[in-house]
Amino acid sequence: MPAPADSLLKRLTWDDLDLAALRKLIELARDEDLAGLGLRVKPAVTGDRSTAALATPPRQGSADLVARQPLVACGLPLIPLILSAYGANASVQLCARDGRTLAKGEVLATLSGDPRTLLAAERVILNFLQRLSGVATQTHTYVAALGEGRTRLLDTRKTTPGYRMLEKYAVACGGGWNHRLGLFDRVMLKDNHLALLGSTEGLAAAVARAKKAAPDLAVEVEVDELAQIPPVLAAGADVILLDNFTPAKIKKAVALIAGRAFTEASGGITLKTLPRFAGLGLDFVSTGALVHQSVWVDIGLDWRV
Repeated sequence: MPAPADSLLKRLTWDDLDLAALRKLIELARDEDLAGLGLRVKPAVTGDRSTAALATPPRQGSADLVARQPLVACGLPLIPLILSAYGANASVQLCARDGRTLAKGEVLATLSGDPRTLLAAERVILNFLQRLSGVATQTHTYVAALGEGRTRLLDTRKTTPGYRMLEKYAVACGGGWNHRLGLFDRVMLKDNHLALLGSTEGLAAAVARAKKAAPDLAVEVEVDELAQIPPVLAAGADVILLDNFTPAKIKKAVALIAGRAFTEASGGITLKTLPRFAGLGLDFVSTGALVHQSVWVDIGLDWRV
């Protein structure tokens, strides 16, 4: 059996992300803020009305993005893309890198340029960074709770629509690993597939068909009973997902599988219960909580006087 990290795990890097897709996402965020994108009736006058109401601002200004709490930084390479969406009259100097743990009060980046651009872009920059750094920080906490060992912590497809690759990148920045990126890169037969097929025997047959139809992909099967394991194992499943198994039941399942497939536990796993899954011989533990239970971190923009 190949090593898990070599055969099944992914950890998205910034270079894996499509910059054209990110620019489109940024433009959507910009146009929501400046032009009411999403409204049926658009505003008659658009733009940053607040800054426009001020006396003529200075031609140049600078501001720091500051961590208001301990956090794991994520999304910093987005800043120049965001600034460029507002024009070519502002720049950024990054003071940290994605994946770095920062203390309260540390500076993530310094923005310089036309104050009108910086004020208009401020909220969009913060929205991206606070959200993604929140996912990275949450993941870091979960990784620490699981502890060191053979078991790797995976995310899921429970992501914000349109933000999947960014949120999975944030998980990687926090020290977690990426499960399948979408329906396209792994065959995964779950409980609703079993409901359609009507029996475990039908599920085993589906595994065998999938192995032939998609020989380039790993085939993963979700089970919720020990009795389901032998037939899907015999059919050639590469990964067996133990859904809502207790730690005691997981030990039995791991012994039954005996290294003939990779093992993954999922379902109802919380930060409190996660440590119970270490030391059971599992290859993976997966939880959607890395994203959908994460909380935005506090990052502020402080003007330099």
